[in-house]
Amino acid sequence: MANDKILLDHGGGGKMSHRLISDMLLPLFNNPVLSQLDDGAILEMGDKRLAFSTDTFTVDPIFFPGGSIGDLAINGTVNDIAMCGAVPQYISVGLLIEEGFAVADLEKILTDMSRAAACAGVSVVTGDTKVVPKGEADKIFINTSGIGFIPEGLVVGSRHARVGDVVILSGSIAEHGIVILTQREGMAFTSDIQSDTAPLNFLVARMFSAGRDIHVLRDPTRGGVGTALNEIAERSRVGIVIHEDKIPVRKEVLGICELMGFDPLYIANEGKLLAFVGPAHAQKVLTAMRADPNGRDACIIGEVVPDNPGMVCLKTRIGGIRIVDMLTGEQLPRIC
Repeated sequence: MANDKILLDHGGGGKMSHRLISDMLLPLFNNPVLSQLDDGAILEMGDKRLAFSTDTFTVDPIFFPGGSIGDLAINGTVNDIAMCGAVPQYISVGLLIEEGFAVADLEKILTDMSRAAACAGVSVVTGDTKVVPKGEADKIFINTSGIGFIPEGLVVGSRHARVGDVVILSGSIAEHGIVILTQREGMAFTSDIQSDTAPLNFLVARMFSAGRDIHVLRDPTRGGVGTALNEIAERSRVGIVIHEDKIPVRKEVLGICELMGFDPLYIANEGKLLAFVGPAHAQKVLTAMRADPNGRDACIIGEVVPDNPGMVCLKTRIGGIRIVDMLTGEQLPRIC
């Protein structure tokens, strides 16, 4: 690695994060499961396949419009398992709490976690709690891990995009990141923007019931849609073309992005997914998504092409083309 210190950029989900993984972690821990670098690990257990995922949540502030660090932690791990094509079932919870943290706030966070687990249909089955001296953490950090079983015959992953696939986005983007930004900076707006944090496992089940020709599922969290698409293009060695006028962004979100100089393609989401679907099944899958509360604004935003493998291109509203690169640097630390 070029740096001799860990920077916030290393946790941003963009190029620096990928270099940390490829330069330091993979050489030490590399194996056929880890090297897939998907949202979760796919494990063979006899005649069954298991998806396993873990994530740590450090979001600041811990309470925000539309959610809290509690439901975010449950939903984030549920979604990572669902993006493997698995049915999430069991969750572990690890709490790192700073001395002096308000018991009332902890109760609210745990209540939010309980409610989110019930909504997603998963059970919290084990966990751990640690308390550190005041000043040695920032309020509370949460780790969640989860497992789920993959139905027979389903194979999805970031290496399976195929030329001709249709790229579907489940709804409007950048809402979670913009909510965290405005809350953190104390920015007052009259809009009703809320975090989109939500469990996506039931949406995924609807999609597979409509058609199994789904090759890639991905929730574009840190680094946003732009970075997620770059990861898929790189690992599948395909080109991806997306259309600016097809990407849904709420007017209020777009206005704040323009005011702050952010590109919504790189803003974090916590309740959206990208799906790469064979063209013959795309319309059926899209219709099924729109029947789900978390997919009612789903739309086709692009396609997989043979040109420019490993590259994502955006067709602009005015007819031009620009390259959508992976996020460079850290737009907003502690987003999730």
